[in-house]
Amino acid sequence: MSTGPVVIGVDSSTQSTKAAVVDAETGALLALGRAPHTVTGAEGARESDPEGWWTALGRAVADALRQAAVPPAAVTGIAVAGQQHGLVVLDAGGRPLRPALLWNDTRSAPQATALTEALGGPDAWLARTGAVPVASMTAAKWQWLRASEPAVAARAAAVRLPHDFLTERLCGTAVTDPGDASGTCWYDTGRAAYDPELLALLGLDAALLPAVAPTAGTRVGTLTRPAADALGLPAGVAVAAGTGDNMAAAVGLGLGGAGLLDRPVVSLGTSGTVFAATRTRPVSPGIAGFAAADGAFLPLGCTLNCTLAVDRIAALLGLDREDAAPGDGLVLLPYLDGERTPDLPHATGLLTGLRHGSTPGALLGAAYEGAVFTVLRALDELLAACGLDPAAPAVRDLPLRLIGGGARGRAWTETVRRLSGRPLVVPSATELVALGAAALAGAAVSGAEPVALASAWGTGEGRELAPVERDEETWRRIADVLDRAAPTLLA
Repeated sequence: MSTGPVVIGVDSSTQSTKAAVVDAETGALLALGRAPHTVTGAEGARESDPEGWWTALGRAVADALRQAAVPPAAVTGIAVAGQQHGLVVLDAGGRPLRPALLWNDTRSAPQATALTEALGGPDAWLARTGAVPVASMTAAKWQWLRASEPAVAARAAAVRLPHDFLTERLCGTAVTDPGDASGTCWYDTGRAAYDPELLALLGLDAALLPAVAPTAGTRVGTLTRPAADALGLPAGVAVAAGTGDNMAAAVGLGLGGAGLLDRPVVSLGTSGTVFAATRTRPVSPGIAGFAAADGAFLPLGCTLNCTLAVDRIAALLGLDREDAAPGDGLVLLPYLDGERTPDLPHATGLLTGLRHGSTPGALLGAAYEGAVFTVLRALDELLAACGLDPAAPAVRDLPLRLIGGGARGRAWTETVRRLSGRPLVVPSATELVALGAAALAGAAVSGAEPVALASAWGTGEGRELAPVERDEETWRRIADVLDRAAPTLLA
């Protein structure tokens, strides 16, 4: 039990809200409250009611405070890290006009293609936003809404990202941060501002958008009385601008963009992501050149199919997720929800190499290999975008920070080791998004720099795993299948 001040870091993800009560001085995680979200949709649709996020936030905070046994008066700051890219449209009273379109809703793929062409191709988008529109980006979702539900788009009095929506509920201020804003494809990462020409292309009035705080840890207000009553906290608690979930995880890991590249990260969750902090502005069609929480850049590659897809294969086979064996000549690309990297929004899963002697364990292992290969190939593209040769020995020796739910699984960890051939660092902290958000809250209270605060807390430290010899044969086999199939079978 803490007797000193505490802060609350909120991780509002696709599936749930987590609220971390953290000792503001030591960074010790005192308690973690949880509350689930409801996700609906089929045939590419993925939606959630934003009001459900607000309800879940209240329940998660109450759960965390109860576990931590700290008085509400001890809470000095709060910050929200949210799932990126989701489109929230509100009426004049701040109420959602429809369920939010989530990042993994792929219905807007045609709009993404049309937007790319409308500006003159991928290079034009990269020069302005650091990213090329794909189905997951908010701009494509806004275009889908305009085309599919024009009456709703016309009634929109405010357009928000998930973390913006929750932050506004907390403090009454319409505000976002550069990191999450950089995932919309209407924010210019070079000028650090909304792009008027892109907004005109999208038919989106800038007045509908929140202001952009200088950094994610900026104090943007305090809890309003209604929000304080809803959360069981005193009014006046400092509220930080907050950020996207990947940016918050980088803060929790202490990534600060001190040079060309700071500690590449592989995150294994519902999606697979790779990112690193850098002071250079990377430009690559397959990488999102996001802004980071501290004013640097956070280039990121993302795959849609990671732990959820592999778990689905395990369930179909009647196996536990740890029953996997090496793929033994099988290739299984588990693109069950389409794919973002590579950009194949209408892709389906693909299995080749099946023989009479193939075992269920090898089939499951092939699913792991396919998912990990896709993530690691995105990592190679990220490294190249930052001016590094992925095949250079010095780059091959860079340790990977392995985070997310998959980092706790033997099969995931060993597959990453085998296909990467790199040393791994697995942080001891399991809730890096919430801890990163807590560091933002702490910064809003104290004025400290969030990354420096998280580094002092040591939340990114963990066990080190030595490299093993890279499985070049499996890598080449998967690469050959993907390169042959992508233009035809998966498109």
